[in-house]
Amino acid sequence: MDEQYFLNMNPGQVSDFVKNTSGAPVVMLNMVKYKTFVPETGMTGKESYTEYMRQATPFFLKANAEIVFYGAPKHILIGPESDPLWDDVLIVKYHSVSDFMAMIKAEGYPSELRTQALADSRLIHCAPNKKK
Repeated sequence: MDEQYFLNMNPGQVSDFVKNTSGAPVVMLNMVKYKTFVPETGMTGKESYTEYMRQATPFFLKANAEIVFYGAPKHILIGPESDPLWDDVLIVKYHSVSDFMAMIKAEGYPSELRTQALADSRLIHCAPNKKK
């Protein structure tokens, strides 16, 4: 079976996300695998992603986003040892779905830099469990 790589959002999944998310804050888990080299930028994928983050920072600030964690996974403690680790993980909290959507749709948002830098990625909306 061929591997699948995911770099762009699926419109159907985005529509479902927008329709089925409350007004509560939104937490996004980003898992990224960098390209070795990005011809468009002449940099490594990690260097290109760093440039994406630099250019995206004003958009994060305008969206009142908070980067909760940005780092690299180091060890698998539960799971197959053969599973490759992601290069970096990023957890970002937004005040609302509308803040997140406005950010990614804003004119000038550097999404192309993100796409150029990555070989594969996951963007996962996370929500707190309801207290019993």
